[in-house]
Amino acid sequence: MSMKKVLHISKYYYPFRGGTEQIAQDCVNSLAGKFEQKVICFNDSADDKTDIVDGVEIIRCGVFSTVSSQGLSISMGKRIKELIASFCPDIIIFHYPNPFVARYLLRNIPLSTKLVIYWHLDIVKQKILKNFFVCQNKKLIERANVIIATSPNYVDGSSWLKKAKEKCVVVPNCINVERLQSTPEVEEMAAKIRSMNEGKIICLAVGRHTEYKGFKYLIKAAHLLDDRFQFYITGKGEETDNLKAEAGADKKIHFLGLVDDVELKGYLTAMDIFCFPSITKNEAFGLALAEGMYYGKPAVTFTIPGSGVNYVNLNDITGIEVPNRDVKMYANALQRLGEDSELRKSMGEAGKKRVEENFLDTQFKANLLKVIN
Repeated sequence: MSMKKVLHISKYYYPFRGGTEQIAQDCVNSLAGKFEQKVICFNDSADDKTDIVDGVEIIRCGVFSTVSSQGLSISMGKRIKELIASFCPDIIIFHYPNPFVARYLLRNIPLSTKLVIYWHLDIVKQKILKNFFVCQNKKLIERANVIIATSPNYVDGSSWLKKAKEKCVVVPNCINVERLQSTPEVEEMAAKIRSMNEGKIICLAVGRHTEYKGFKYLIKAAHLLDDRFQFYITGKGEETDNLKAEAGADKKIHFLGLVDDVELKGYLTAMDIFCFPSITKNEAFGLALAEGMYYGKPAVTFTIPGSGVNYVNLNDITGIEVPNRDVKMYANALQRLGEDSELRKSMGEAGKKRVEENFLDTQFKANLLKVIN
């Protein structure tokens, strides 16, 4: 008996780095050996390219321009049409949002093909552009056999998904435990970081420096705390200069820039508190939050209605959640954890347990197979 065929449609794919791209690869890896698979996505240059990743053919369509982070490709429509006709997929997994590609999908998908929409997040930031895709979203949801959401919070908070709850299935994102494993080099780095911060409370924040990540509010909270607290912020982005200006001469705040895996795991191991100050639904789940909690340390987050952040971090169980953008309350939460090592330990242990029971690749694979079969 021949294997069923699955076509994955993603914006980009490995080695391109991004949350959606990582989940697309997790999907492919979870179905390996059980389905025949292909992936179609954009290339990060103007040329079309086909290569093999983990034994799966990846068709990459050249991009000549982008509009509001959405790629524009001359070849994408033709390649999707040809691929659906030649590969004849039994199942298509479409990673949303990807509105310009959605029109080609809707135009070419046969009625006999099962459509699984992996709904990563609503189009929120592009307030004008999103209005052009209202009819398309209705058609997508109507055509979908199943819609995957990353948390029940997002289903309830999405104006689109809450109207289609009967089609929604929650498949929480998963962390890559293998990538997070410690090594002697990591332990040496962690020991060095602790030695540099003897007697201090090490607070770590990880992520791209963009507005919705809320690092500005973390920095404002840091200003309200004394020198026992040391804040380390990784990454860079369009907000980096503004964040450094906000930090000013505050010596408690350290910008690490882009770090390699050893340095990142060193700080994750050495930290006392994981700071995750995202402020909008653009943070649909918080994979970096789950990774931080895996290291057995408490997290401090803002309340984000409709986001999975408050599904990952449970208030007063795995960490502390405070009202959105409330700088003083965020500082108070850090102060409370900083002064109570037993609370840090109990919340940290609860956080690690929550990740191990809900957000590992084993659970992800089982959940996805239930949806696909």
